[in-house]
Amino acid sequence: MTSPIPAPQVSTWNLDPAHSVAEFKVRHMMMTSVKGHFTGLAAQLTLDESDITRSRVEATIEAATINTRDPQRDAHLKSADFFDVEKFPRLTFRSTEVRRTGEGQLSVAGDLTIHGVTRRVVFAVEGPTPPGRDPWGGLRIGISATAKINRKDFGLTWNTVLETGGVLIGDEVAITLELEFVKA
Repeated sequence: MTSPIPAPQVSTWNLDPAHSVAEFKVRHMMMTSVKGHFTGLAAQLTLDESDITRSRVEATIEAATINTRDPQRDAHLKSADFFDVEKFPRLTFRSTEVRRTGEGQLSVAGDLTIHGVTRRVVFAVEGPTPPGRDPWGGLRIGISATAKINRKDFGLTWNTVLETGGVLIGDEVAITLELEFVKA
């Protein structure tokens, strides 16, 4: 007599954009880092609770929602010199591989599309946290993720050489995500 094989526990989780942040930072004038974030976030996580490596995530960011706390800089970032939001209104990510790297630690690789260019990016992920109930009866989890990309790999090549040497904008962009998901 064989024991029945339990059905995989697969659940769907939708991003709560009001409690999630997609931030970035990049070097400015070879001196400091400028930070910014996007507010137009949407994502869906398909979580395989029996084998997290079979989980997957898809996310979309509205490029025009960029905010660096400087309207003039934001307008330049939305222009054809950078994101060209009229032509490329969204940044997207679709996972292709999830690996465990330690207790509560994952490596999530996938296809990131920015400015119409798709490249493989690997996020170092903490989580998901254990599920918790919110005051309205919903079930929530949290995930933190980081990655570094080279903006030039995505066709974001605008820059200016500084009189003192170096460039106005660094090539490396650090991405930090703090994401809260609600079970569908």
